[in-house]
Amino acid sequence: MSTGTRVIGAIAALVIAALAAGCAPEPGGASSTVRPRQVPAPSPWPTADPAADLVRTMSTAERAASIVMGHIPGTDPDALRAYMAQGLGGFILMGANIPATEPELQALTTALAVDSALPPLIAVDQEGGLVSRLHDDVFAASDTLKSLPVAATTTAFSARAELVARAGITVNFGTVADVTADPGSFIHGRALGVDPASAADRVAAATTAQEPYVASTLKHFPGHGAAAGDSHHAIPRTELTLEDWRGADAVPFAAGIDAGARLLMFGHLSYPAIDAAPASLSPAWYEIAREELGFEGVAVTDDLGMLQSSGNPAYADPVAVAIAAVAAGSDLVLMIAGSTSDTAGQIVDGLVAAAESGALPEERLEEAALRVMRLRLDLS
Repeated sequence: MSTGTRVIGAIAALVIAALAAGCAPEPGGASSTVRPRQVPAPSPWPTADPAADLVRTMSTAERAASIVMGHIPGTDPDALRAYMAQGLGGFILMGANIPATEPELQALTTALAVDSALPPLIAVDQEGGLVSRLHDDVFAASDTLKSLPVAATTTAFSARAELVARAGITVNFGTVADVTADPGSFIHGRALGVDPASAADRVAAATTAQEPYVASTLKHFPGHGAAAGDSHHAIPRTELTLEDWRGADAVPFAAGIDAGARLLMFGHLSYPAIDAAPASLSPAWYEIAREELGFEGVAVTDDLGMLQSSGNPAYADPVAVAIAAVAAGSDLVLMIAGSTSDTAGQIVDGLVAAAESGALPEERLEEAALRVMRLRLDLS
């Protein structure tokens, strides 16, 4: 019996609870800085779309595997290649995956691409400064860029993206679009601005600079600056209303989306005025990103292992949490903390079981697989 079958009762309950937790967004007021806009829903199966053609031919299990971004530590190319042979859609490189030299890293990223014609998404958190995985990143980071002219952000992130791409990495989880003026905030040292306007200018510059080299990512939506605490160990919350969010924390994310960021990372952050559930599990927040901000790219969760680390028993099972995230609107689920060589496969089994039971709508799985496939083809 697969892991997914054993936990399907708990999974279904969590998915239902996650969907029930969502609430309809408040109507926008005339004074909103970021105004809701109507974005027509794309057809899930457009014609003359190579990604759609590929996803149509995939089994449920292949679709499920394609929306999981996994991780195991180590720098052995053979071990990493064997791990990726299960058909995962992506791999995130952490510090323990980075060898001493760039040629060794290039060999490692080559090994991750089991199918060289359709390589997986290979990601890294290369913000620079406080969060830096690559040894040769000597470029300016947020701690100084927030007080320098916007052109300095362009220069730094262009060089950073070129370094990332040269290593064979295709996705950078590197643009912190959070904003806070509080130096005591967990996210302050990583934010690109201390107010919405200055952060937006630098987020847009960082996005524009990176996109010719890698697929850039905005994080941590809907904004860690407003939610006090460290989401690695808790679920930070804020009482900010949707209207207030539109005029503040939303602004840098809107700027990055308009600049062409291809991924949007959803944080484990609770805004009870909109939805009590963490944004990563909130249908309301995925809807806001799509319909208000017009985001059309890949929605990815922050590390689901962080939810486990929060200590909340509702989020103790990474399989159930992954299914709830996809049901809510995520296209790509990320699992790092607490992950073993078996965890990604267990999540895949759980997604398959949920789709087959109806706990996860098949069309939602198809939509997620299609968005991820389009990005993989764009980057291959």
